Amino acid sequence: MHNFVYHNPTKILFGRGTIESIGPETRAWGRQGLLVYGQDSLKHNGLHDRIVKALHEAEIDIVEHGGVRSNPLLSHVRQGVYLAKAHKVEVIVAAGGGSVIDTAKAIAAGTPVEHDVWKIFTGKRGIKTALPVTAVLTLAASGSEMNSGMVITNDETKEKFGFGHRLLHPKTSILDPEATFSVPPDYTVYGAVDAISHVLEFYMTASDPDSPVQDRLMEGLIENAMTACTRCLRDPLDYNGRANLMWTATLALNGLTAAGLGRVGFPMHLIEH
Repeated sequence: MHNFVYHNPTKILFGRGTIESIGPETRAWGRQGLLVYGQDSLKHNGLHDRIVKALHEAEIDIVEHGGVRSNPLLSHVRQGVYLAKAHKVEVIVAAGGGSVIDTAKAIAAGTPVEHDVWKIFTGKRGIKTALPVTAVLTLAASGSEMNSGMVITNDETKEKFGFGHRLLHPKTSILDPEATFSVPPDYTVYGAVDAISHVLEFYMTASDPDSPVQDRLMEGLIENAMTACTRCLRDPLDYNGRANLMWTATLALNGLTAAGLGRVGFPMHLIEH
């Protein structure tokens, strides 16, 4: 096993009835917030109203920035940065899956600086500070709720780049499995496959051949992703099935699975990018 440093500062609130905690958890970081979310599903399933109510009860003024799409776009990030600067936003609240949380992280990184946020992704500029991010997860998939990474697509150049930094860890992520009850079967499967692919990246590219602890951990996560996904497809309202899938996807890419493996690669994702 190689030497490693494992440090994950993200606070996780997991379970039923935790969504309303987004109010006080966010209030700890500021009173002016930018609420980032996706298309119409958040409003259709009632989560939007619950989150907004919780933020207002915590005396947080919010500006809304909806419309995040899958494989989030740089142009939408730039719009969010403009809004955050114009309204002197102090904290970013993400309500959605990985694309929404990645967008929130990019806005958090781009708001405190004068240069264009894309320079961070191309390596021309680094990150010295970022706005705090809190999150309500609605899709078990990417693991962005508990890691420091983000992936954005430049819709002008068609480049899809990822970037990670310790300052991009969400401060708090709310994981309520009931928030995923309305996720349709196809996206439930996509999320499970996403989590499995994250594990397989490290499992297949580890430079240390003697890593039984990590091997058994990753094999267990893969098996659980398949089992939990099957339960969710059989019964979309299976709480424990949804809970197991949600926590599996989070653990798959929160830094734990790669600990001690030495140099690892991310070839499947880079091919897709």
